[in-house]
Amino acid sequence: MSVSLVVIRLELAEHSPVPAGFGFSAAAGEMSDEEIKKTTLASAVACLEGKSPGEKAAIIHQHLGRREMTDVIIETMKSIPDELKTTVEERKSSEESPTAQRSKDHSKECLNAAPDSPSKQLPDQISFFSGNPSVEIVHGIMHLYKTNKMTSLKEDVRRSAMLCILTVPAAMTSHDLMKFVAPFNEVIEQMKIIRDSTPNQYMVLIKFSTQADADSFYMACNGRQFNSIEDDVCQLVYVERAEVLKSEDGASLPVMDLTELPKCTVCLERMDESVNGILTTLCNHSFHSQCLQRWDDTTCPVCRYCQTPEPVEENKCFECGVQEYSYLLTSQLESQRIYWENKIVRIEKDTAEEINNMKTKFKETIEKCDNLEHKLNDLLKEKQSVERKCTQLNTKVAKLTSELKEEQEMNKCLRANQVLLQNKLKEEEKLLKETCDQKDLQITEIQEQLRDVMFYLETQQKINHLPAEARQEIQEGQINIPMASASSPASSGGSGKLPSRKGRSKRGK
Repeated sequence: MSVSLVVIRLELAEHSPVPAGFGFSAAAGEMSDEEIKKTTLASAVACLEGKSPGEKAAIIHQHLGRREMTDVIIETMKSIPDELKTTVEERKSSEESPTAQRSKDHSKECLNAAPDSPSKQLPDQISFFSGNPSVEIVHGIMHLYKTNKMTSLKEDVRRSAMLCILTVPAAMTSHDLMKFVAPFNEVIEQMKIIRDSTPNQYMVLIKFSTQADADSFYMACNGRQFNSIEDDVCQLVYVERAEVLKSEDGASLPVMDLTELPKCTVCLERMDESVNGILTTLCNHSFHSQCLQRWDDTTCPVCRYCQTPEPVEENKCFECGVQEYSYLLTSQLESQRIYWENKIVRIEKDTAEEINNMKTKFKETIEKCDNLEHKLNDLLKEKQSVERKCTQLNTKVAKLTSELKEEQEMNKCLRANQVLLQNKLKEEEKLLKETCDQKDLQITEIQEQLRDVMFYLETQQKINHLPAEARQEIQEGQINIPMASASSPASSGGSGKLPSRKGRSKRGK
């Protein structure tokens, strides 16, 4: 089963006060208040944009029609907070019988010899209010829209936590209404009773704590009689949005994806095709089918247009002799002709306006196309210049790649030559080291030999300078030279010790 949600819009006059706490939206968590207001007034802003104040007033008056603004009385009933409930319970418990109160006072006097005075028992501050703040009177028109999209009544589908009772009989007082909704008092956050110019009935908005509570109330009370005496039943609908808008903002203009529900002129209730059957007469007036069946006459209840004239025998005109049936039939045909001519004129006017709008839109599209063509030509020129630059860059890149390949080949050859030269250098260093070692050995041998020669020459000079007796002793004597150790350092004069020699030196005169 599926239902269509409704949108309640209160159109206020320019100087009318705004009622408190009237706004509501089932999508409040998904969209902000500003976004919701923009979406609701999108079509109105588009229709009134660029128009002068006079043209705006004419458009608003055209959509408003013969509807007039009247006083709308809004009575608000909120749930009692927990603190207030406790105080009420304490007051009820304190209001006992006089005998019980006397017994309590007597027991208190027995317990306390000196009780406190009554002035000390009074509170320091007493809160009060003047007038009735829950009743507000505004000046405007109530609009009722239904969404074109149907919503399922399944548990996992988001609908709304607010319900609306469309028609409550005026004979049913607020006390009777509170009795009707008494089983759900704990889950009702607030209830607004709206009374406008519609006689013998009023509308009620009920805000529940959660959507599940609203669903349970809908299942229990939808289609249920208010009492066992009258035949009026409770017609409930889910409220998607309740909003307050000023008339100059275009509150009476059509809203996208919403259909405004008119009133039946017989029962003065809202007509909804999805709920009740609607019948339209030849004079283009709509009624509930049940209401029109109760109308005994064959004329229209609004304009008294004859729908099905019945001829009567010998019912003729005294002057022309024409029967009433033919006269009624010709009058009916004439009225139909006038109606259709007026309708054709309206259609032609609407089509002319649509054609003018289409022409303006077509001109705008042509201008946009011209601008796009200019932009396309500019882009083509830029594309050609970019392509030229790309070809130049491609040639440079090809040249650089060829040079890079040559450089890579050159580097490869140089690396190969470098490896060969390094190997040759290593071989040369090895040969140089061997030759240096051989030369060092030869130098050490020559130094030893030179040392021996120098030692021989020095000793020979010293012996020559000695006297003859000393020389004789030296010739006859012997010299022992010890063997030098391998780890002994070289002499400071640069001459190392010669290896030990043992021999006899003789010198002849």
